[in-house]
Amino acid sequence: LAGGQQRLPVPDTTDEIHRLAVTLNQMIERLARAFERESRFVADASHELRTPIAVIKVELEAALLNRDRPDEVTESLRAAIDECDRLAQLAEDLLALARTADGGPPLTLERVQVVDLLDEVAQRFIDRARRHHRRCAVHVEGDPVIDGDRLALRQALSNLVDNALRHGAGDVQLRAASHGSAVHLDVIDQGPGFDPELAPRAFERFSRGVPARTRGGAGLGLAIVDSIARAHGGTAAIIGGHPTTVRLTLPRSVR
Repeated sequence: LAGGQQRLPVPDTTDEIHRLAVTLNQMIERLARAFERESRFVADASHELRTPIAVIKVELEAALLNRDRPDEVTESLRAAIDECDRLAQLAEDLLALARTADGGPPLTLERVQVVDLLDEVAQRFIDRARRHHRRCAVHVEGDPVIDGDRLALRQALSNLVDNALRHGAGDVQLRAASHGSAVHLDVIDQGPGFDPELAPRAFERFSRGVPARTRGGAGLGLAIVDSIARAHGGTAAIIGGHPTTVRLTLPRSVR
């Protein structure tokens, strides 16, 4: 069953036994695909968890070896801190994916002031951006309000900012504006954008372009963003190429 090879023999008839065998084989096929998908997920997740741990160890060892050279020690410690940030984000992403395994994250809806939400996310990344001589800025048109799960939305936007800081360039902008019955939440950076081959599947689990593979991207962040957006009745999309913009489109609050 695990390999998807075991099947029931289907009799050459048109009776109930034939239909039962066909139905059971279809069920076995679905189970086999699910088993393969989850096995691949566990293997990929294990690999992604090992990588930042190994980098942290190397950087801390380098700091010890170079303890008489303060500049090199500082650089190693900064790199280790960045990897700790990545590890924390990866742990959050894996937990969120586990929660969404049954079709969508459980939501606790409340009225959310968009400006407050974006400010919370920006504050989380201010120190990290400053370490790399970058800024996180917030710009909100008007005073849009959405009905949403604050924690889930904060995670979705945090994933986008993390992605912008890790793979993008320049300052990161968190922008919001109302458009009819929807609110657009944009995370913008001045990087080169997404690989054209990656863009159509960017929101799939563990989808990564070549630069992300070499620079430490787990390929989970955008999958989480897409799942949270859909759970709120919205969408997630890549908008344009430069500047790099990823947009959440969510329904405005009607209350």
